[in-house]
This record gives sequence, C-alpha cells and structure tokens, in this order.
Amino acid sequence: MKGENEFMKKMSKILVALLVLCMALTACSKPKTIEKDDRLAAEAYPTDTELFNLDNYTAESDALYNAIMGDFNTLYDQAKAADNKSERFALMALAEAKMLGQGIFLPLDTNGGNYAINRVVPRTGSTVFWGNDSNHFYTVLVATEFLTPDDRTAVRNKWEELRGTGTFLDWAKGYMAEKGYTLKDTYNLAYSTDPQTWDILNTYRSADAEKIWPTLSTLLTYNAENVQVPALAESYEVSEDGLTYTFHIKHGLVWTDSQGRKVADLTADDFVAGFQHLLDAQGGLESLVAGDAITVKNAPQYLNGEITDFSQVGVKATDEYTVVYELEEPADFFLSMVTYNPFCPLSRSFYESLGGKFGGEFDGAAESYLYGKSPDTIAYCGPYRITNFTENSTIVYTLNDTFWDAANANIKVCTWLYNDGSDTLKAYNDAKAGVTDGSGLNASAIVSAKTDGLFDKHAYITDTDGTTFCGFLNVNRKAFANFNDATQGVSTKTVYDAKRTTLAMQNTHFRRAFLASIDRGDREAQAVGEDLKLTAIRNSYVPGNFVSLPEEVTVKINGKDTTFAAGTYYGEIMQAQLDADGVKVKVWDADNFTGDGFDGWFNPEYAKAELDAAVKELTKEGVEITKENPIVLDFGYYAPSTNNTNMANSVKKSIETVTDGLVKINLVAFDDQYAYYYAGYYPDFGYQMNADFTAMSGWGPDYGDPQTYLDTVLGNPGGMIKSCGLY
Repeated sequence: MKGENEFMKKMSKILVALLVLCMALTACSKPKTIEKDDRLAAEAYPTDTELFNLDNYTAESDALYNAIMGDFNTLYDQAKAADNKSERFALMALAEAKMLGQGIFLPLDTNGGNYAINRVVPRTGSTVFWGNDSNHFYTVLVATEFLTPDDRTAVRNKWEELRGTGTFLDWAKGYMAEKGYTLKDTYNLAYSTDPQTWDILNTYRSADAEKIWPTLSTLLTYNAENVQVPALAESYEVSEDGLTYTFHIKHGLVWTDSQGRKVADLTADDFVAGFQHLLDAQGGLESLVAGDAITVKNAPQYLNGEITDFSQVGVKATDEYTVVYELEEPADFFLSMVTYNPFCPLSRSFYESLGGKFGGEFDGAAESYLYGKSPDTIAYCGPYRITNFTENSTIVYTLNDTFWDAANANIKVCTWLYNDGSDTLKAYNDAKAGVTDGSGLNASAIVSAKTDGLFDKHAYITDTDGTTFCGFLNVNRKAFANFNDATQGVSTKTVYDAKRTTLAMQNTHFRRAFLASIDRGDREAQAVGEDLKLTAIRNSYVPGNFVSLPEEVTVKINGKDTTFAAGTYYGEIMQAQLDADGVKVKVWDADNFTGDGFDGWFNPEYAKAELDAAVKELTKEGVEITKENPIVLDFGYYAPSTNNTNMANSVKKSIETVTDGLVKINLVAFDDQYAYYYAGYYPDFGYQMNADFTAMSGWGPDYGDPQTYLDTVLGNPGGMIKSCGLY
C-alpha cells in the first residue's frame, strides 16, 4: 500500500515493542512461565523499527480472521454470488448472524433516540440513511424559536403524506408562518472533532466527510423528501445489461476557491480526475469501487499495479459534458452510491496547481503537495464555501453563489462551533442562549431544562438513524500506548497479563461471556437518563429493518432448508440463524418489526455459562482464571467528559459484577480528546489499536444494501475489522 514506508518511519517505539512482546509470548507455551513483574514500561521498549515484521503480523491476522470469521466469509461469498436480491439479502443476514455469534464485537447504539430541543424544522433536509446528503443542509428550515413537540409531529406526518410530490418544503414554510414561527437564514450547530483532511477523496472517516460535504455536489442527490434527483448531472441512462451508466453534466457549472473566485469550469473530466485521485490516494474507500461493493472496470488492476494507464479504467469523459462509468458486473444499488465520496468530482487544474499529481507520480507526502491541507486548498462546487476555519473553534460555511441550486437555499450562513464535551451542560446552555440552534439533552441537561421550563414545552425524542456504534474486542493486541505518541495511554499491564488477555480474547466462549455481561441500558442511562436508556440501543450491525425480501426464498440454515416469505425483514433471518446456533442473543423484535430499542445481549445467566466454558478451555491452555488472578482488560475513556466517564464506569461495574471478579476492567483515563481518539478511532491498522476493548467508533451506510456494512469486516486493512486488532 502506498504510504506504508512513510507510516513506518513515523511509527512509535511502542508498536515495535509489541512485536518483540509477541515474539516473547509466542515462545512461551504456558503463560504462567512469564514473570508477573515484567512490565510493559514505555521506557523499556526497543527503538529498532526493523524488529516490527509486518509480514508476520499479517499472517497472524489471516489465521485469526479465518478461525473467527470463516463461517461469515463462506456465507457472505455465497450472498454476493446469489442470483437474486432475496437470496442475496437472506444469505447476508445468515452471514452476519454467524459473525455476531462469534462475539468479536458488540453493537451498542445509534445516533438519536435521546431527548432534545431544537429550532430546526424536521424533515427539511435529507434523512436518507446512506451517503452524505444529510450534510447538504442548505434546504433546512430553521426558526428563531424552539419548536413544540406537537408541531414537530404535525410536520413529520405531513412529510409522510407529501413525500415524492415536491411540495413539502413549501408546505412547511406556510405551516411555520401559520403557527407564528419566524424563519431565519442562518444555522448554528456544534461539532466535536476537526477533520484530519479536507480532501473528500482521501478519507473514509465520517468525522472528515461531514465537514467537507457541504463544499461539494455530486451527479445525483437526495432531496428533503428523500427522492433522488439530478444535481451536477441533468440526466442519465443505464444500459440494458446494467453495466454502463452514462451521465450528462449540466452546462455552465464552475469551480470556485474559498474566496468565491472562479478557478475552472466543471466538466466531465473532473469526475475522471476525481476517480483516479481516489485510487491513487488510497484513503480507505478505493476498495469500495474495486470489488468490495462494486467493480468499476479495471479499477482493481489499477490499484494493484497491473495497469498503469488510467485510460483503461472504466471511468471516461466521452465529451466535455458526458461521463461514463463501466462496471464489470451489475449492481442495482449503484445509483445510491453516487451520493458518496468515491464519486465526487475533482477540479483537475486546481488540484495540479497545488502540487497534485496522478498515477505513479502521486506523492501525498511531498513538500509541494498542498491539496486538501486546509479549506483554502480545495475547490468548491457545492452549496457552501468555508470562509472561516479556526482549529478546535469554528467553521463558517457561506452560501456559494455559483452552486447549481443556490436559488433554493434556505440557509445562507452555517456556523459550526467546537464543543469537546468536557462541560456536560455547554451544549444545552448554548442552545438555550441561541448560540446554537439545538441540543441533545443528557441526564444533566434534562434536569436543567425541566428547571428552566423548556423540557415540558419543547423536548422531543430524536429519530434514530442507520449508523451503528460498536464495542470492539481486540483479539490480537499489539499496541500498549498510542501509536502517534507513546507517552499517551500507556498500559500498566504486565507481560503476563497481556498474554493471558490475548488468549482469553481468542476464545469464543470468553468473548460471548464478556459481551453478555455488559448492561447497555445502564451504560446509556448515564448519558440520556433512565427514561430513554433503551431507545437508541441497536442489537445488530446492519439494522434489522434496513431491507426486507422482495420475494420468497429458501436458504439452508446449518444444512436445513428454511423458507422465508416475501417481506421478511433482514433481522428475522439473522435471529433464525442465531437461534439455530444456540447463541442466546436477541437481535429482532418480531412484534414491533425492529432490532432497536431493547437490550438483546445483556444476559447474566448466559454470560456465567459461557464464562464457565471459557475457564475450562483456557485452563487446558495454561490460563488459570480466579478472583485472585483475573483476566485484565484495558478500556480507555475521555476523563473530562462526565458522561463518558460515567459510561465507562458503568461498563466496568457491570462486567466485574456479572463475572464475579473473574474479569477485571482497567479504566485508562485520557485527559486529551485527540489522545483518546488516537487510541481507538484514528488508527488505520489493527496493530495501532491501543486497548483491549474500545467503544468510540461505528459505521453508517454508504448505499442502500447490507453490503455497505458487511464489507467493512472483511479481512482487509482499514474498515472496521482493524478495531478488533486485525490487519
């Protein structure tokens, strides 16, 4: 992979040491032979980077992945080769059930499901689960007053009635006026992390994309009624065989710089340039279009170096205003993908003016390479230009007058204000004072809102979405301090404890016991209060109602033919496989047609049974587990946040109580937010993950197919499998 050598130079001594540790541990057949006082002290680590053998690590990852995810992979391969959509969806559901049953990670919750107060009129921006169009907030309606719950309900109900007619926004404006609200053309909201890059084609992190997306537009877009409509394209055609998509670009579109000055015309070639840069930069989403989700013609061959002539790749500008995408196999979800990063255009001339190069000449580490380093080094074709960016403070978006739909923009200026979460009442106080236009209400804010009289008048329960946040178990931990700064997050574990933890984490019964010991409801209550502690809980990776079967299908569950009727939800099929495997986890509520809103994993009785099985198996491997000699796991948390601290302590208490002290949670405090994220969110590789258990990351869908989630747990660097210490 490009950039690997550069990364290795920057790799801290902690990562090197862990391979040495791994070598030492591997040489010991019984962990009891390791001295308990053999500390993982940072100052004791060797500094010779040659000691880190990436080939050995990859081989370890392969072996562990195949052992844990083998059944998942077999079913998932069958799903992607299926002849029809119903068989595809059913086999994907069975594959996910096999993965969930392995206990490699725990679905925790999703966005929303909490009390909030807000001045934003619901449903006036896109709410499609996949892609980034929810961050195209220019159509949003914002009032000067908080809305009442009754008015919110009325607007939402009318949206359901008018969806697809193109009349909802006009109706909403009239309704707000009728109810006495005043609309404004500014929108202020909070954010918690600065982007690591401003190059949309060189990132897979939502924390980056949500900040960059307002500056860009794509061929198609989802409007406020969640209908896909033309954006930069005026029309398109699809070939009969489903392999060729031809888009006709609108004439007269331009690129501007951050000051609003025209830098180039926007043409079909900019989509070719964007796609080549995506493959050159390898920022994490290139595999999405090279076989993981779809296969653009010759994209895999370009990525692996078999082809160096990009003109052979299936993205071509056949004239100034026509761009054609050629696929190697049909993908009926392709159009839902074009509202996502890989299909963004790139102003070729502007990119090159800032040191950007293509093909073998691309070098993102070159001193002369400036593109995407700041808001001033990107070109704009979207609703907004960034006219002010102050790190960890403010991002100001100002309407881009040359945007193709500028005339219909309801928001002229949008200001994002930084909030690191250390003050549990800041978000609420800012919203109350009008500094921002809304706030979720955590447990502390609920008390204040009730005292202030705002709760009864304006509090409502927010919608949940398609993002699934998870807790990940590290089955092959290598880092015991942060990879970017070895002074941060230094583990106090002994080598003895580290090896025992690794062996335990590689035991399926132990993993199941661990996850079944976590009271997710109590964890959520620390942030949102008792009333809503179950509302946002999710029990599977792909939401259970994300898709349903278009037609009846028969598939094999553990060798037995099983028929599912047309309309059967994905979650019901997952549950059937889990039940057949004897895994006592509930991921689907058949009465309410949902996999959300209940805790289907917390099961102390099941946890104890699985832990008993694990103890017996691990004893045979030389790992004796007692109250005096428990399995110790590091779990990091962001100490300045009261909510995060309380949630971490809830997890610790729950696990240690259910396991009767056989598992001990060592809480690792981080005083700096970015140090915390570098322990488990920012790492690009599994060997950088500095924890035994993390709960700071999740995945949202990029397009309308379960594959958008499941591809992230394939055995490749990046994605989400890295959070489990693999690849």
